[in-house]
Amino acid sequence: MDETTGGQPMKKARRRGLNRLSGLRNLIVDAKRLWYRRVWGMDIHPTAQFSLSAKFDRTFPIGIHIGPLSYVAFDTRILTHDRTRGLYLHTRIGANCFIGGCSLILPGVEIGDNCVVGAGSVVTKSVPPRSIVAGNPAKVIRSGIEVGPYGRFLDADATESALAEQGLT
Repeated sequence: MDETTGGQPMKKARRRGLNRLSGLRNLIVDAKRLWYRRVWGMDIHPTAQFSLSAKFDRTFPIGIHIGPLSYVAFDTRILTHDRTRGLYLHTRIGANCFIGGCSLILPGVEIGDNCVVGAGSVVTKSVPPRSIVAGNPAKVIRSGIEVGPYGRFLDADATESALAEQGLT
């Protein structure tokens, strides 16, 4: 069933490069999530997605909590311990969140539902729901946002469709 905007079918970007192997990638992510949950005891919701290069702290693995329909991008690190201070804390990512590439989430941080963390951010403090944070240290740059699954902005499909119509994807 096609999604529509004003009666027009939504056009999607063409799958190029490694995106053509997304089915295989999804199988590998599913297997890795199962491994993290069953062997390491991490609390990663079955609908959460993550890049294969994302790193979850295995020193205190039961402290990892990732909510439904959230995405953790490439080279992100989620920590649950700090040996210098002797801390072993639970780190939580809510539902419908997007954690940008190369971000660092420090131990004990809670990221509320419907949040977006900008790429390369160092999140040192908890993030309120429906917020965008970015920077080092990460600061709230917008609040009261509306996002859908995986932290995707509600107008993202229309933007993608417009670019695809112009042949720019």
